[in-house]
Amino acid sequence: MNRRFVLTGLGAVLLGAAAWLYTPDRDRAAIETRYLADRADLRVIDGVRLHLRDTGPRSAPVLLLLHGLGASLHTWEPWALALDSGYRVVRFDFPGHGLSAADTDYSDARTIRLVEALLDTLGVAKATVIGNSMGGRIAWRFAAAHPARVEKLVLMAPDGFASPGFEYDTPADVPAVLGMMRWVLPRPMLKANLAPAYADRAQLADSVVSRYYDLMLAPGNREALFARMRQTMLTDPVPFLRTITAPTLLVWGERDQMIPVSNAQDYLKVMPRARLVTLRALGHLPFEEGPARALMPVRAFLEE
Repeated sequence: MNRRFVLTGLGAVLLGAAAWLYTPDRDRAAIETRYLADRADLRVIDGVRLHLRDTGPRSAPVLLLLHGLGASLHTWEPWALALDSGYRVVRFDFPGHGLSAADTDYSDARTIRLVEALLDTLGVAKATVIGNSMGGRIAWRFAAAHPARVEKLVLMAPDGFASPGFEYDTPADVPAVLGMMRWVLPRPMLKANLAPAYADRAQLADSVVSRYYDLMLAPGNREALFARMRQTMLTDPVPFLRTITAPTLLVWGERDQMIPVSNAQDYLKVMPRARLVTLRALGHLPFEEGPARALMPVRAFLEE
């Protein structure tokens, strides 16, 4: 068989597969129609258009909820609905996530400045900060940088300590194959990446997968995700954590496959005021997988 014919045929097959799998960005207006509650929730903070929700009595204690990588403020909605009768609940999409616009600087230092600017804009002097995963890392970094502005701290499977294959003060090594997600992202692929965050994958509802998928396809979000991953440099957390004076609750799903519960011991060793609550049969996103059960110890901590 002619070799040129074979290669030409193979090229045609690959091009056809690429065209079939090609996943363009979604129309922003259509996404906002589905996931934006109010146009007033889009606010320019420190030069970046952010999507935020601010509910509950303005005179009540403030809770600031920080989501993880690839998520959005919607991940907190079950808790926000349960809490905003007695608390002012503020949650927002990090730049390049959800409905927030992209930025150019995704470093932790820039993100901490953005959190500070957000609180300033909302007139919030002090808040209890609750963060999950990447949002947990930003939460403890913010508490270390601005102790007077943090009432209490809730860290839910926080990121921060280097895991095998990662080093401190070194840019993350992002596999080139992940860059293909910019052009090729079938819904089953995203679901397969999201499923390990749940201990019981049967609890991962189609509506939740659709939300993650739709928002990942918002214009600019995939580029922003990879830019954030490339710009992330972990810094030894011990000097920061040792300075935190706010009462701290660590919350971990016992079946967390993303950041295992054993990592909690790293925090407990250097945070004498911290204590740990583990959640049986829950994974990395307990506020989605079992929101009512996961909220019980957090509510008790808030009410102390």
